[in-house]
Amino acid sequence: MIALLGFLTIGIFLYTILLKKLSVIVALVFIPTIFGLIGGFGANIGTYMLEGLMLVAPTGIMLGFAILYFGVMNSAGMFDPILSRILKVVKGDPLKVVIGTLIFAVIAQLDGSGASTFLIVIPALLPLYDKLGMSRLVLAGVVGLGAGLMNIMPWGGPTARAGSALGIDPSEIFIPLLPSIGVGLIWLFFVAYWIGKKERKRVGIQSVKYSIDSDLTEEQKRLKRPKLFIPNVLLTIITLVTLVMQWLPLPVIFIISFVLALLLNYPNVKDQMYQVELQAKGMISVITIIFSAGIFTGILTGTGMIEAMAVTLVSIIPDQIGGSLPGLIALISMPLSLVFTPDAYYYGVMPILAHSADLYGVPPIEVAQASVLGQMTVGFPLSPLTASTFLLIGLAQVELGDHQKFMFKWAFLTTIVMAIFAILTGVISAW
Repeated sequence: MIALLGFLTIGIFLYTILLKKLSVIVALVFIPTIFGLIGGFGANIGTYMLEGLMLVAPTGIMLGFAILYFGVMNSAGMFDPILSRILKVVKGDPLKVVIGTLIFAVIAQLDGSGASTFLIVIPALLPLYDKLGMSRLVLAGVVGLGAGLMNIMPWGGPTARAGSALGIDPSEIFIPLLPSIGVGLIWLFFVAYWIGKKERKRVGIQSVKYSIDSDLTEEQKRLKRPKLFIPNVLLTIITLVTLVMQWLPLPVIFIISFVLALLLNYPNVKDQMYQVELQAKGMISVITIIFSAGIFTGILTGTGMIEAMAVTLVSIIPDQIGGSLPGLIALISMPLSLVFTPDAYYYGVMPILAHSADLYGVPPIEVAQASVLGQMTVGFPLSPLTASTFLLIGLAQVELGDHQKFMFKWAFLTTIVMAIFAILTGVISAW
């Protein structure tokens, strides 16, 4: 009975969000609450909700302040000199332009938001691509690949979701994967080189001059802090090193860094409050989903639904492949982005897979690590289930079908490369 309630909760949750019958936030809270009440857990359902909220609170705080921090750095113009240097180096060579595009996308995606990456990179580089006669599909595809890989960062949506769904610190999922991510980045440079050579052969090397300041409003120019580029970079490096070394809890790191970023770049109180209001727009929707997910997982865990579903799944999974789940999940994680939204997968599907693997002696964290190698990381910039994809193709002015056809093979191969390395280094199990 409990397993059936769990499957109904998951099934209706997936149905309502995939077909847009309910918003994600409403579905995450309303559906498990209803089935929890049907199952007779009304007396304890509030406790389960609170336990779930406490479980995801550190992740929600970390993600919220990470968005605020990198938003301030973008307003201050920390990325501008990087882009300017890229433009000076490429000098009209399509090969260098493609490699520079990848570098810029990787750096811009440090804020964990694909939407902001696309808003920063595509408008900045599209005029250059057009002047050189380069394909806009190349621009959208390479930016998508760079953003997708960097979306594995612990403050990125998928890793944060995976951590909150399983009650695991996102850094514990991320840090063991660093070597695989490094291999993935090397692979992407090879991909960029390959694509760039084809573009160079097609359009040739040309001479062009382009400035990143041409489309800025007066307010945007006023907020720039070019003289603080080096201090901002140093602060960002210190923040990331502290994060990787885990010298402080993740939420504390980004709270402190955000405050320091405000003090450094905007000592005026009015400017500080303006920055908080400006960056909060991108933060609110993310953290509300995280906390709503806490209620979702809290109810499913407290009522025993997840455990009951896992037992049911284990009963139908052949014993010979039970221990291979992480490897199999890693290999299909990217295509799963075309089927499941990040919320549907990480809060609906992954916990069941993780608990099933746990019954075979495979740590649940391996399922999370296998998942983030592709599901809505490398795979999100071509999924029709995320608004960021339509933002990307809209800004680049390309058709979704053409974009998917161009990018799918490279995204899939990127996930496979990282998955194989993760298996060879023992991070995830394949047998």
